[in-house]
Amino acid sequence: MRIHSVNVSMPTEIEYRGRMVSTGIFKEPIDGRVMLRRLNLDGDGQADLVAHGGVHKAAYIYPLAHYAYWQRELGRDDFTMGQFGENFTVEGMDEDSVSIGDRYRFGAALVEVSQPRSPCFKLGIRMGAPDFLKPFLQSSMVGFYVRVLEAGEVGAGDQIELVARPPDSLTVRQINHLYYFDKTNVELLRRAEAIETLSPGWREGFAEILAEAEGR
Repeated sequence: MRIHSVNVSMPTEIEYRGRMVSTGIFKEPIDGRVMLRRLNLDGDGQADLVAHGGVHKAAYIYPLAHYAYWQRELGRDDFTMGQFGENFTVEGMDEDSVSIGDRYRFGAALVEVSQPRSPCFKLGIRMGAPDFLKPFLQSSMVGFYVRVLEAGEVGAGDQIELVARPPDSLTVRQINHLYYFDKTNVELLRRAEAIETLSPGWREGFAEILAEAEGR
């Protein structure tokens, strides 16, 4: 496992459907090394701090292998690193092999997986396809967020090492599928709600889904 690309951007304003929208989704790859800190990478910023950023979404990670899939599905060959708004494009990791609460050494930083990505309309803007969100979610190839436990320098080519894995967690794909498409699976819903390393917003969401599934 390794970091293929490190991508950053500061928020910018664009016109969308007759109004101005501020977004930091237009990430671009950088050369050299940069500090990954508690809230973000140096040189990176989030426009909407309610929906993006914060301790539990300090950096967004997306697998390089998914690029080929989406290029085929969308019939495109114009993707660049950071296409999906990710801070790290990575090799050797995906939603089936990564679990919530996994701890990884990213270069000199230590991170912990906190939740899958919940896409907003700005991903559709970035992709030039407003209807992209539905197939993106259905694919479960959504990537994942991490919280930063130890700040450190990172750069393209750095190795990624699994340091620890919780014994009773669920994979990113399982969590994403359960949250959006399997809302009656009470057994898994209970497991998901009990994952302490899952971000608070997702745990609250699972508590509500579980209550409805159990008829409470």
